[in-house]
This record gives sequence, C-alpha cells and structure tokens, in this order.
Amino acid sequence: METVEQEKSWYVLHTYSGYENKVKMNLESRAQSMKMEDYIYRVVVPEEEEVELKDGKEKTKVKKTFPGYVLVEMIMSDESWFVVRNTPGVTGFVGSHGAGSKPAPLLNEEIDWILKRMGLSTRIREMEFEKGENVTIVEGAFNGLSGFVEEVDSEKGKLKVLIEMFGRETIAELDYDQVDKVQ
Repeated sequence: METVEQEKSWYVLHTYSGYENKVKMNLESRAQSMKMEDYIYRVVVPEEEEVELKDGKEKTKVKKTFPGYVLVEMIMSDESWFVVRNTPGVTGFVGSHGAGSKPAPLLNEEIDWILKRMGLSTRIREMEFEKGENVTIVEGAFNGLSGFVEEVDSEKGKLKVLIEMFGRETIAELDYDQVDKVQ
C-alpha cells in the first residue's frame, strides 16, 4: 500500500556541490516527462545577490546561500520520492534516516524565511492574473484597497498593482497570496 502525504511540503535535497542548477533542470524535466507535475511543484536553488567592490566598481554576484543543497516543494509519495532521489546529481534527502525511510519536511517558518530572503512568494496560489484585472488587497499594509494589475511576474508570484491613495495613484508590489480577484 502506497503512503501519500496529501499536503505539499518543502524538502531539502543534498547534491554534488556545483551541480545545484543542473539538478534543478534535471528534476523539473523528469517531473514533466514522468508525469509527476501533480506531485513535484517547485524546485529552488537558494541564492542571493551580493554586491562587491572590484577595481572601484560595484559588481553584483549571485551566490549560493546553501551550496550543495536544493529545495523541492512536493507531495511525498513512493513514486515522487523515487523520481526525486534518482535524479542525476541528487545524493539524497536531508532529514532521512536511511534504510528507505522518507525524509522530514522543512517547517513552514524555515521555508518562509529562506524564500522571503530570495524575494520569492512563500505560497504560490494556483491563480492566473492579467494586466488590467481588478483585484482587492486582502493582506498587508494596503489591506482593503482595490486596484488594477499593472504587471505580472508569475515566476516569483508577484504583482504590481495600481492603487489610489490620498487622491494619488501609486504602484504597490504584492505577492499573489495578498490579493483576490474582484468578482
């Protein structure tokens, strides 16, 4: 009998150092080719931009936050576990006790902290937005205001929404989970 966690959770994969992006690409293509998109959702290589001074000039460099590790948002099942751990470059799951035991997922606070540092939304809603669409803000500093979508960044789960405040139009950058569509 297969055991399936019904909720998607984030797990940490250990990879060969320097192969993080290759593992991300391999896992995304395997999830698609093996029809596992309903179990394997997002694959993230934790990175952050670092500004360094070189020859008197500022240079922005992307640095791996956790070298040798990749994050995967998935529903844990026997099949999805098999697909992920047999992806080329993956050496195993962090938090697995070996002997065929399934790993423990990251706590919500842990993944929220990591994704926020990268500027990514912690919860991507299964919702599509279009430029010009009317939305109501349901969370954050602009809670209760309505506006129109000016720009959509579906990869990061962010929107730029034109709102009116104090008689002036202004742009608010919001996560998908901070807005609802106006019906």
